[in-house]
Amino acid sequence: MIIEVFKTNVQEESQCQVIIEKLLEHFPNSSINFDLEDCDKILRIHAPAISNTKIIAILNSHGYFCEALP
Repeated sequence: MIIEVFKTNVQEESQCQVIIEKLLEHFPNSSINFDLEDCDKILRIHAPAISNTKIIAILNSHGYFCEALP
């Protein structure tokens, strides 16, 4: 399993649910969660294979900022 961590500007739990559903369409065998308590509004994805470019594009298409953290 690969773990990737992203900085986002997602603010609400309801927004998280919509994004998680969309991400699961592209990465069906993954575990996805947000940490809205963190100042960087962290998105964590645990998956067998991850495309950072696709994840960022999905969030951008919904109007959110997203960047991979090192």
